[in-house]
Amino acid sequence: MRRSVSMVLVAAVLAAAGLQPAADAAAKLRVIATIPDLKALTEAVGGDLVEVESLARGNQNPHDLEVRPSLMVKLRRADALVVNGLELDGWADAVLRGANNPAVIPGAAGFIDASRGVPVIDVPTSRVDRSMGDVHPYGNPHYTFDPGLAPIVTQTILEGLARLAPGQRATFERQRQAFVARLESALGRWQAALTPLREARLVVYHNNLGYLFNRFGLTQLGAIEDRPGIPPSPAHLARLVREMKEARTRVVIVLESWSDRKLAARLAEETGARTAIINAKLGTFSGPEAYISSMDANVTALAEAAR
Repeated sequence: MRRSVSMVLVAAVLAAAGLQPAADAAAKLRVIATIPDLKALTEAVGGDLVEVESLARGNQNPHDLEVRPSLMVKLRRADALVVNGLELDGWADAVLRGANNPAVIPGAAGFIDASRGVPVIDVPTSRVDRSMGDVHPYGNPHYTFDPGLAPIVTQTILEGLARLAPGQRATFERQRQAFVARLESALGRWQAALTPLREARLVVYHNNLGYLFNRFGLTQLGAIEDRPGIPPSPAHLARLVREMKEARTRVVIVLESWSDRKLAARLAEETGARTAIINAKLGTFSGPEAYISSMDANVTALAEAAR
């Protein structure tokens, strides 16, 4: 009887702290991802064995998320945290401090840096300072835009989940393999859909789509931002407009849902460029198919702009 009472007290203390262990085979791992893409990739690996939330919503700029107490509460109850890394989600440090959950801090079993093993592009070759804008010193952190890198990312996520639930490793592996097979099939479809866009020149709002463009052989003409994270100067916009007008092929402005659409619309009207909005449905899908469904929507938006 005394032992039963003690166990109840221990469970109550852990519950109050939001740190119940996920040792029960029937319990789902509670996972927090910093961005929707990582939520989707975690669901692809974890399936019904995980319950995943994203701190950032699909219509939010992942660079500058406002740290709110509600985010700390979510993380306080988590078994695992999946971060993008490469300083995209640097705000997660403040959420971690407020959450006070030792199970998900860097170095803990529940901390998963999804950038591990990713071949990073755009790594600065000289010293970086704030005058250069929001330049990431470790390279371009937007690797989830490249579906060809998803097998690497999902393997990293698998290893993290298996640390917490080693008895479920075989299930995680089976679910990841099924996802990768579906992804490889989709890659051929996306490649065919975007082939006409190879003749176009693309203008981005923020210089973050290099992984996507490299994967599908697309060419970037320029960026609306003068420097990353800094609004464009009149001189920069004038130069960009001139380059867009001088391009001897179709020009497409590629935006995300959080981009300045009014400015982009003005540029499109002045130059005759078309506009494609990607990630408009980011975060609206859930489950093992969420990442592929989101990428389907992005490819459709880009392909329609090329017609």
